[in-house]
Amino acid sequence: MSNFISAENLGHSFHDKWLFRNVSIGINRGRRVALVGINGAGKSTLLKLLAGTLQPTEGKVARMRDLNAGYLEQDPWFKDAVTISDYIFHADDVQQQLIRQYEELLENDPENSKAIEKVMEEMSNVDAWEYEYKIKTILGRLDIHHLNQRISTLSGGQKKRLALAKLLIEDPELYILDEPTNHLDIDTIEWLEKLLTEGNKTILMVTHDRYFLDNVCNEILEIDKGKIIPYAGNYGYYLEKKAERESADEAAFQKNSNLLRKELEWMRRQPQARGTKSKARIDAYYELEEKTKNGGPKQKVELSVKTARQGNKIMEMNHLYKSFRGQTFIRDFSYVFKKGDRIGLAGKNGSGKSTLLNLITGNLEPDSGKIDKGETTVIGYFHQAGITFKEDERVIDVVTNVAEFITMADGKLISASQLLTLFLFPPAKQYGLVSKLSGGEKKRLQLMSILIKNPNFLILDEPTNDLDIDTLNVLEEFLTNYPGVLMIVSHDRYLLDKLTDQLFIMEEGGNVKIYNGNYSSYRLELEEEKQQSKRKPVAEPVPAPEVKKNRLSFKEQKELDTLEREITDLEKQISANNEALNTTGIDTERLNKILEQNSHLSSSLEEKTFRWMELTELKEA
Repeated sequence: MSNFISAENLGHSFHDKWLFRNVSIGINRGRRVALVGINGAGKSTLLKLLAGTLQPTEGKVARMRDLNAGYLEQDPWFKDAVTISDYIFHADDVQQQLIRQYEELLENDPENSKAIEKVMEEMSNVDAWEYEYKIKTILGRLDIHHLNQRISTLSGGQKKRLALAKLLIEDPELYILDEPTNHLDIDTIEWLEKLLTEGNKTILMVTHDRYFLDNVCNEILEIDKGKIIPYAGNYGYYLEKKAERESADEAAFQKNSNLLRKELEWMRRQPQARGTKSKARIDAYYELEEKTKNGGPKQKVELSVKTARQGNKIMEMNHLYKSFRGQTFIRDFSYVFKKGDRIGLAGKNGSGKSTLLNLITGNLEPDSGKIDKGETTVIGYFHQAGITFKEDERVIDVVTNVAEFITMADGKLISASQLLTLFLFPPAKQYGLVSKLSGGEKKRLQLMSILIKNPNFLILDEPTNDLDIDTLNVLEEFLTNYPGVLMIVSHDRYLLDKLTDQLFIMEEGGNVKIYNGNYSSYRLELEEEKQQSKRKPVAEPVPAPEVKKNRLSFKEQKELDTLEREITDLEKQISANNEALNTTGIDTERLNKILEQNSHLSSSLEEKTFRWMELTELKEA
């Protein structure tokens, strides 16, 4: 079989709804293919079917005999592995087990020179040193350093990076990747790009990162209305050809619509003329109706809400300092925000980006220095954590809890239900539970609940995660015309280039460098500086990859684990109290008691959340 994987007449349905049918795909050596399509089109499902972790409703998937395929899921599963070492190193691989012994000795028993010498000799005997360097480089670049750490203590982002590390170490014949750039900083994404385009790798992936997609893939498969449309080229080529196709579809749709209107008029005028003479025309009408009703321009999210008036004074930051346990994340930073500022935050994970945002929003107080916010400044903060909601809360409740009616940019007043419809939440979904929404739909709902408060200072922390490319394009169009101050933290270089003209670069030691220009300009300058330094007559030795140590003590790590549980419990208690407050017929004594209890719970939640943020920043530094 020439193809690594072949799928014939593939179809899959959820709850009697077909995602796609009669899909046939062949993936052979050297192809680097990206799947694109709107949220809910079935991209991740198709990856699971091709990877063999899900059985199709109809059709079949055939794999080449003894194919070595690696699959990176959105939410990885670690089987029976307890520690990072258990997961990374195969028990039956001699080289890997020797590397594991060597790395664990260096980390846990570095004074045991006799044992280290013995394992080093054994590694030399099986030529494991080059492999050890590869493993160490991959783990280091993905910020994985403590091999004895239990997988159960890792965050969602750390788990995703661990699964990616294992895949890269194994270097399979076929890479199947679902959102590989999530939870990576920009430097690491650019390193991953180079790694995946070296050699003749075969890749099938889903990603919303358009630069990554453009640089890595040479084919696009679009899932649209249950069908696969192939494009033989990168993302730029796909955009060009898709625009041509949609333009032709639009023209055909308009032609069909005009024909339909004429036919509809005829049908209405001729109630009595339903004999055999008219049968052909009636059949043609119904055929035309079927063609037209599912066609037409695709619905798009409409983002157009009013922005609060902004005064001359927006926000001034004067000589800010912020440290956690002796480590400085913000050092003597001053900035006066101006109307029309469009700022991107850049820096490695743990460099202090979230700290700066929390100072701006008032969730953190600086150790010294002052933040002076203008009276008319209204901050909207779209953060990674998403929205908190009650299990029985409906989608429409999230909006009506803020406002029953919303003023749009043109001054028109619309209802919460109408706004939800504009954001592609049809009535059936509006009255469904928030807990049933997909990750992308929850992000869209979170964004909407922020925008209806009419902020004129908008902060977006990793807004692209879980959003499909179509929704991203609409979000970018809205943000391009957004009149307020905009701050963005994102690993999506395309987004930073398109929406920002200034960068705050978080450097080591807490320095914040202000750069005038977008991200690509900044990287180009860095590359030119790098090339100039290479031209120096004396080459400086390349330092060995730095092994980070966990900056948290055992006691602090335990405290962090406990805090996460306590914060969850407090949120549940507050949520339960809020439900009780909504009960009809509640007496005054009970009402006052709940309000007083909620006040104490909220204070405790705020205190524990700040401590959790301190420890998290320290851990990731």
